Amino acid sequence: MPDLAAPPTAPVQLSALLARRDLGLRQVAGPPAGDGGGAAVHWVHTSEMADPYPYLLGGELLLTAGVQLADDPDRYAARIVAAGGAALGFGLAPVYDTVPDALAAACDRHGLPLVEVPTRTPFTAVARAVWGLMAEARHHELRRVSQAQQGLAAAAARPDPVPAVLRQLATRLGGRAVLLAPDGTALQAAGREPEPGAREAREALAALARVVRPGAGAPGAGTPGAQPPPSPTPGAGPAGPRPAPTSATDTAGSAHLAAYAVAGGEGLVLGVATTSREPGDHTIAGVAVVLLSLLTAPRQGADEAARSSALVRLLLGAAPADVAALLGEGPWTVVHAQGTGAPPALGSPLVDTSADTVRILLPADREVTRHPGWTLGLSAPAALRDLPAADAQAGRALRHAKATRTPLSRHGTTGLAALLDPTEAAAHARTLLAPLGDPPPPALLETLRTWLALHGSWDRTAVALAIHRNTVRQRIGRCATLLGSDLDDMDVRTELWFALRRG
Repeated sequence: MPDLAAPPTAPVQLSALLARRDLGLRQVAGPPAGDGGGAAVHWVHTSEMADPYPYLLGGELLLTAGVQLADDPDRYAARIVAAGGAALGFGLAPVYDTVPDALAAACDRHGLPLVEVPTRTPFTAVARAVWGLMAEARHHELRRVSQAQQGLAAAAARPDPVPAVLRQLATRLGGRAVLLAPDGTALQAAGREPEPGAREAREALAALARVVRPGAGAPGAGTPGAQPPPSPTPGAGPAGPRPAPTSATDTAGSAHLAAYAVAGGEGLVLGVATTSREPGDHTIAGVAVVLLSLLTAPRQGADEAARSSALVRLLLGAAPADVAALLGEGPWTVVHAQGTGAPPALGSPLVDTSADTVRILLPADREVTRHPGWTLGLSAPAALRDLPAADAQAGRALRHAKATRTPLSRHGTTGLAALLDPTEAAAHARTLLAPLGDPPPPALLETLRTWLALHGSWDRTAVALAIHRNTVRQRIGRCATLLGSDLDDMDVRTELWFALRRG
């Protein structure tokens, strides 16, 4: 199922900044913003360095007064573009009265938007405007997602829940939602088809649905936007057909398409076609997928129904303590599994197949044995309140099983020494650090390595690297965002330290 985390914050379009009359900004070179909004600004950075490249992470509106503007403006603009900078803002005071013609020409050549910042506008005002627009967009998107969740939950309670959920989803996304059968036919649909090109969109959506349908993944298959399947699990035997991703996206003409596998073993797929794509759309569709999975699943027994009820309540914002009685206090075992073929449910309805690693929650007294084609990692028995820790234990046990080429490993039998085979350790390090880039920027790696070695000290890291402490904070924040990890978590720090030393 799709990730149901809060929607990401959308970047600020350069056109939105140019439209602020209080700032008085004016674009003087580079690709015009136009109707598309222009460059996407993720943050603001001020630098008077002759070469700002080492201090940029990408997506910045770089502000400068040209104090150390190089004799070669062409190289200056090229370096900003190479670092991924979104745009350059040039202040007219105190060094220059006008934007240098050579700099404007260089920005035109390299496709870098150049914005004139008038004397009356301090750089801090530009930065404040960017953060304000981001906060406004974030608040709007969170409110939209929250309202959509409430609407979908109310639709699921209607006498005709499945078509009601589809109608609500189509309304919230401003497009068409369709539930597709295993043979690709539309079982139920709601909303207006995108025009023009409705037929093309239907055919492309049917093709996209085949990508996410279980058993559809095949070596060499590929669809734009589809999540890549995992590599064969070490020790799991000869590689078979690759498992299908749980979601995929594509475009057809002006239509944005998305397909989501509906859990439950029935081979159903939710298809969505819209004329635009907003940051929160994936989260809203994820709520609909969970509800449709519950509504279309085979009839459940009393225990399974109670646990599904607990899942829905958690999804709609209930505190874990409020639904503990439905799940039972346990103890529970968390299982992480990777492999090919049908996921091992192990007799439990509480199965999460939303990522490459399948996660299963089952009573601790249930025996778990080897599953052909799959590698399993088991946590120690845990009470409901300790499930997050048990989840981390299962992940470490799975990594140990893969490193030692054993089909099943339990927490308590794992150790760091088991990962010290050079080949396996290097592969593990590459996988863990892959979100930082291919290859990761040396500045990010060196900052992360030094920061971890100095126990997270901003000041000592800044001194060691001869950079400003705010640059350290920015780079570590960028690492945390790309890795999707909490760098205050000691388990995360330990894994990263291991990867940095072995990668």
